[in-house]
Amino acid sequence: MEAEARYTKVGLAVLGLLAALVAAVLWLANVGSESDFRRYTIHFEQQALDGLQVGADVSLRGIKVGRVQDYALAADKFNRVRVEIRVDKRTPVRSNTVAMVSRNFVTGIAAIALVTPEPPGEPLVAVAEGERYPVIKEGRSGMDEIAGRVHKVGDMAATTLTQLNQLLSSGNRDEVMNTVTALRDLARGLNARLGLLDRTLEQMGTAATQIGTSGERMAGVAESTGRQLDATLAETAALAAEARLALQQASQTMTTLQVKGGRAAQRLETTAANVDDQLSVAVTELRVAIDGATRVFDRLSDPQAALLGAGKQQLGPGEKQP
Repeated sequence: MEAEARYTKVGLAVLGLLAALVAAVLWLANVGSESDFRRYTIHFEQQALDGLQVGADVSLRGIKVGRVQDYALAADKFNRVRVEIRVDKRTPVRSNTVAMVSRNFVTGIAAIALVTPEPPGEPLVAVAEGERYPVIKEGRSGMDEIAGRVHKVGDMAATTLTQLNQLLSSGNRDEVMNTVTALRDLARGLNARLGLLDRTLEQMGTAATQIGTSGERMAGVAESTGRQLDATLAETAALAAEARLALQQASQTMTTLQVKGGRAAQRLETTAANVDDQLSVAVTELRVAIDGATRVFDRLSDPQAALLGAGKQQLGPGEKQP
């Protein structure tokens, strides 16, 4: 019994060691594989995920760098799909890296392509609130852009066709034909007037040539006139200098005349005073002479008195009646 119990314990111990060894190997394998990869989350809202499966390739510049680990519909938004990817830890995933869905046109199998535009941003390591892994932004694939442009072109073509149908309706057809007829008549009239227009252009060319010749002549006349004007200006400047000199001389002469006139006026005043004195003396002498002559004439008027002397009744010089 003791031997059986001993074997049982040994067997259990061996089984336990084997189980521990298997668990350690699995744990090490799992930890070792995960240590060589990094996980990221992508939220797709604009791109369809037809053909995308777990294990689908994740590529960067055409090189496979990882795989799709899981995907599921987001609970907070109806059109959002959360995709978890695992890529090699050496893959340069940046903050401006975007994820796009690419498909094989033959098999329809979808894959995820990572694109990092220039210049690359910082390494993507930040984990947003509420997320388990860093989030790579969704990009826009070339097929989506082409499809969008094709859709826009289709809308524009439909609008153009609608407008063309409206233009060619029965109500507008007559007006369009009238417009075309008017344009045809206008073209004929323009063709008929092209000859006149050509002749007019030739006349304008001849007139332009004549104007050019006249301009050259006018330039020559202007040059000659300029030379004459320069000579005239020089003569005018000389005359102005002479006139300025004459004015200066006239001013000096006037000053001299003023001085001499003042002196002459003083002399005239002095002479006038002397003449007044002399005239006064002459008048006095003339008055005395007149008085003497008067007495002589009085005596001559009475010869008897002049010869015999004055009578008794006749007053003598200086006498007065009593």
